[in-house]
Amino acid sequence: MTTGHGVGPADAAGGPARHLPVMLREVLAHLAPKEAGRYVDGTFGAGGYTRAILAAADCRVLAIDRDPTAIAAGQELVAASGGRLLLAHDRFSRLDEIAAERNFAPLDGVVLDIGVSSMQLDEAERGFSFRRDGPLDMRMAASGPSAADLVAELDEVSLAHVIWSLGEERQSRAIAKAIVKARAEAPITRTAQLAEIVSRVVWSKPGEVHPATRTFQALRIAVNEELDELVRALAAAERALKPGGRLVVVTFHSLEDRIVKTFLSHRAKAPSASRHLPQAEGPEPSFRLVAKGAVEPGPDEVAGNPRSRSAKLRAAERTEAPAHPGGDLMGLLPAPPPQRHGRRR
Repeated sequence: MTTGHGVGPADAAGGPARHLPVMLREVLAHLAPKEAGRYVDGTFGAGGYTRAILAAADCRVLAIDRDPTAIAAGQELVAASGGRLLLAHDRFSRLDEIAAERNFAPLDGVVLDIGVSSMQLDEAERGFSFRRDGPLDMRMAASGPSAADLVAELDEVSLAHVIWSLGEERQSRAIAKAIVKARAEAPITRTAQLAEIVSRVVWSKPGEVHPATRTFQALRIAVNEELDELVRALAAAERALKPGGRLVVVTFHSLEDRIVKTFLSHRAKAPSASRHLPQAEGPEPSFRLVAKGAVEPGPDEVAGNPRSRSAKLRAAERTEAPAHPGGDLMGLLPAPPPQRHGRRR
């Protein structure tokens, strides 16, 4: 990475970043920002990737975030960018539409950092963390049903399904049963309440993750429809990237990584040939894999930033082929719960 235009990664335009962007060096190496390029940072957060991209080349960035707090905090960076940064308060699943609306397409690169930001985790009032007591909220966009709503409204079977399918929690049935029993006595409205309920059911040894980790993850993903958003964002990036444009995705748990891996593997796969037909069947590959497999953070980064320990990066480059039809993408998602709403005791 070069530090052009007087803007460095640690002290970029708008002042130092509020958090440590995960795998920043690897993201820049695979995104390869170039002069006059157009890049989308689909998960702006505290602006760590955006700052680094702007510092790496005389390019422009369209940064997207559904969290109004992140957009408000980014205005100083917009002002300091000399017109090279645009912010959009929106869902990154619409990145192709947003780029077209801003006359910003086609794109030279898209970077996505999937999951909750350190800012959200560190602010107790957002309700993302079981380590900081606050309202059981978890909404990135500060609108729509909250985690407290799901905990209050889903029946026991649906709760168990959400916790198992989105949190990969083996004790999902016992947790759901405990939640239903507890809410019959009093509403569950605080993160500490829910963490305590889960901790009574799930035991962990010293040094292991907190017993409530997977349950909180599952509810957060459900509240924000994160996996649906990811699938749609991958397809949107495929449509918006120009030939040679790069897609870089950083994930933090197996569900996300599995979706990205499957999507890129499918899009980079050559059509299967048939001995009965002279030509191969199916669409041509729309991506070429840049990273062969997942790239993981080095030991120094994990030691300095423990939140990076589960991160995986995957990257691919857009080919000349048209974008694939998107009808197959919903098959990447876990099966929906048998019943989304309707409280039963």
